[in-house]
Amino acid sequence: MSAAAFAPHEALAADLLGEVEDGGDGSHDVAHLQRVWRNARMIAAEEGGDGEVLAAAVLLHDCVHVEKSSPLRAQASRLAAARARDILAARGWDAARVEAVAHAIAAHSFSAAIMPDTLEARVLQDADRLDAIGCIGVARCFYTAGRMGSALYDPDDPRAERRALDDARYAVDHFRAKLLRLEGGFQTAAGARLAAERTRRIAAFLADFEEEAGA
Repeated sequence: MSAAAFAPHEALAADLLGEVEDGGDGSHDVAHLQRVWRNARMIAAEEGGDGEVLAAAVLLHDCVHVEKSSPLRAQASRLAAARARDILAARGWDAARVEAVAHAIAAHSFSAAIMPDTLEARVLQDADRLDAIGCIGVARCFYTAGRMGSALYDPDDPRAERRALDDARYAVDHFRAKLLRLEGGFQTAAGARLAAERTRRIAAFLADFEEEAGA
């Protein structure tokens, strides 16, 4: 795992990357952390925030791996926040800064439904959600669907015009069930601007995919 991608916090990354468990999930691996950090830096360049707190939150936001199909999935960010508290406290971090990191981690998850109350939490939530949309989001969607054993789409009704969306069964349903809806929930102006472009890319892909599928 390369810490250089987390500049200017390479030393922090070198220390914390060993605490990350990806569970063999290529959608939540170190490359994901690197992309989220890149997104976070772009947003923070306009919005501000404590860089060290934000870097620690990015590095540890998935430090507990929970599969998408697990009944504990909605608790994943809270579990990661609890582990991050222990990791940072063991390294002598001030309690207030530990809690700042833990709150950002707990609030980043869509399924946790926790309101981000700090700037760092808002930046992390936006940075992580950016990685769920755009071209990377398309790739992650199909990768995760493959891990879950889902079909690509319903050949009888690809657009779900005569049935309920079922993204546990059909990968393409996840675009309408979640990914195309994320844009409206971004917390920062910079994040929302980036999300608009990535959502456009997803919508264009979906239209082309459905045409090829004969919708």
